[in-house]
Amino acid sequence: MRVIAVSTLKAFWEHPSHRDSEAALKSWLAEMHQGSWKTPAEMKAQYANASVLKGRRVVFNIKGNDYRLVVAVAFSFQAMYIKFVGTHQQYDAIDAGTVELK
Repeated sequence: MRVIAVSTLKAFWEHPSHRDSEAALKSWLAEMHQGSWKTPAEMKAQYANASVLKGRRVVFNIKGNDYRLVVAVAFSFQAMYIKFVGTHQQYDAIDAGTVELK
């Protein structure tokens, strides 16, 4: 699967207060690049802790739930678009179903 806006993740893990997220986000990226899910159910079967939302949105817990990652997945195109990456506290302040990159 292609991940669009990887630069957003890189900018996040390079921020001094989020450096501890780098290994976990790189691991997540590697797993996504290897994946080829055709439905949300297939993705959920592999990532039981992920939350599948309406509007093709999926929320992943990163680094033991220290961080949250929201993506929109286009299964037919085998692509996902980063919509949000942040701390759990920052995640609680957004609407995961409508959040967009700034």
